[in-house]
Amino acid sequence: MNSSKHTELANHAWSVADLLRGDYKQSDYGKVILPFTVLRRLECVLEPTRDKVLETNEKFGGQDVDVARFLRRASGHSFYNTSRYTLKSIANDSNQAAKHLLAYIGAFSENAQEVLHRYEFPQQIRRLDAANLLYRVVGRFADLDLRPVELDEHGEVATDDRGQPKVVVSNHQMGYVFEELIRRFAEQSNETAGEHFTPREVIELMVNLLVAPDDDALSIPGVVRTVMDPACGTGGMLSAAEEHITKLNPSSTVEVFGQELNPESWAICRSDMMIKGQDPENIKFGNSFSDDGHRGERFDYLLANPPFGVEWKKVKDEIEKEYETLGDDGRFGAGLPRINDGSLLFLQHMISKMKPVTADGKGGSRVAIVFNGSPLFTGAAESGESRIRQWIIKNDWLEGIVALPDQLFYNTGISTYFWILTNRKSPDHAGKVVLLDARDYFAKMRKSLGDKRKYLTSEQIGEITRLYTEALHVADDPEHPLHQKVKVFADEDFGYRRITVERPLKLRFEVTEETLTQVRESKPLQKALDVDAFETALKPLMGRSWQTKRAAWDAVRSAMAEAGVLWPTGAPFQKALRELLGVRNPEGEVQLVKGEPEPDTDLRDYENVPLREDVEEYLGREVLPHVPDAWIDHTKTKIGYEIPFTRHFYVYKPPRALAEIDTELKALEAEIQALLGEVTE
Repeated sequence: MNSSKHTELANHAWSVADLLRGDYKQSDYGKVILPFTVLRRLECVLEPTRDKVLETNEKFGGQDVDVARFLRRASGHSFYNTSRYTLKSIANDSNQAAKHLLAYIGAFSENAQEVLHRYEFPQQIRRLDAANLLYRVVGRFADLDLRPVELDEHGEVATDDRGQPKVVVSNHQMGYVFEELIRRFAEQSNETAGEHFTPREVIELMVNLLVAPDDDALSIPGVVRTVMDPACGTGGMLSAAEEHITKLNPSSTVEVFGQELNPESWAICRSDMMIKGQDPENIKFGNSFSDDGHRGERFDYLLANPPFGVEWKKVKDEIEKEYETLGDDGRFGAGLPRINDGSLLFLQHMISKMKPVTADGKGGSRVAIVFNGSPLFTGAAESGESRIRQWIIKNDWLEGIVALPDQLFYNTGISTYFWILTNRKSPDHAGKVVLLDARDYFAKMRKSLGDKRKYLTSEQIGEITRLYTEALHVADDPEHPLHQKVKVFADEDFGYRRITVERPLKLRFEVTEETLTQVRESKPLQKALDVDAFETALKPLMGRSWQTKRAAWDAVRSAMAEAGVLWPTGAPFQKALRELLGVRNPEGEVQLVKGEPEPDTDLRDYENVPLREDVEEYLGREVLPHVPDAWIDHTKTKIGYEIPFTRHFYVYKPPRALAEIDTELKALEAEIQALLGEVTE
């Protein structure tokens, strides 16, 4: 289908907006146009076998058999309709339009009815009828020619000179029409556009990176591949993946699977699958975390653009139960991220659906997912996020990460990243990760759509794909030339030890006026002795100081004895006394515990040391020259993993010369003076 035909059909469907204006908000037009487009396409698809379905229904209706099975066979599709109504006949009876249309959709097979009900179609029918618009809308869609094939005068499928069916609007072409309608609907409701629609060029790049290393395998005649999206929205990514693979190999079979939580998006996606001839039963409704619609299934390719930074509080109990009871046998055994960001839960869910690699090297899967920057580094060592990253990297599943430009999506202007994972890395790339900085690859849009102000050109998509694919085959030769936007790291480069650097607690001791005030506020002292008597005993020591604890203790003990106050036994009193008299001082006495220096919690510091580096060597080089008395408490060391993408591509830019700035300021001052002069005149 050429673009003008595709636009013509979409325009015909969207022209219903002229009828809806005033009775519907712009953002609600899609709630009428999308389900009616689906309904009309289903009607056109079923038209060639309509009489056969009616005959079959009359023959088997009322019998104790699985009528649905015979009706599906008669229709030649996974859905059917047993009504004699058509949209044209319904439009011709304006007084009974609502009644007949509800009966018509009620005669569809259960899977088709479920889609229309998720659109809340019956409510829209009643709303249109109340506004006296229904028969006009039905009439407009009855005139929309969405026939997949042409019929001859006998109602049979017409064929061309080669005996092939004469195509009017193929499934693939219908997908473009429906996608155009979805895009228009998304643009009308910018606040939720990102939930409905991922920019097509972003999907194209993502699918390129997902399947590019498999081009050879995908070219095998008759190859079958399965694709799954656990947050499929309206199905854009699934459609693009199917289109890309079939373009590489027209003889291939692509089966798509998905799950979606939003009822409207689910209905759109399932409609799209039905329209394109895919099995709509593969698109499940519900929350992928708490109600996995594809439990136990495995797929060749998995891809997703899950919502950024969405909390998982609503399914917290189910996820924590799976984590605690199933552990590594479940989806989330590696760890749980913070409650306010479920991004890494989606990735774990997708990893659980990768096909295993067989002993002969066959099988395996590839995964692509869109993230914001948070999953790269959020979470300290041994936190849930860090443990998930460690699990992925140590299993050598992370193939690469691609940084995208900001302002690329409809509902967010932030920078985003593709994560590409696989459990069947090429031998050249085993133990390595590609980082590709594509943030400078974009073109500016003439008119922004929501937060989307940039897009990727076909040439840029091709260049990014080429750079990524080439980087997967970089040999171990350290002299191998790499593009400045590409870096290849070993898996271990992303791990670090979080070491605790301690310094000794150094104190001198003194009695001040503040000391006496604190005596009455100290609860341990209140439990140990009479604080009034103790305060009286300390008063003669006002203004005195000692360099060692022993000297201070001797002086206090003597003062207490003279005042008739007994020295309490036990550690709590001595600890409270040290808190009372001790003052931190760099020249003070080092405090000991069981003969070892006591660490000063106020001076405690933390350092992240790369896994490849010896921590003691790091201490000697980076710490001891500045604080010679420091040491590492190895009992507190933690292992962490992060991917500091921006740091790896940081390029230092020296500040501008002062003379240059001064010249610019003077020029601006002169310009301002000239403007003021014009105003005065």
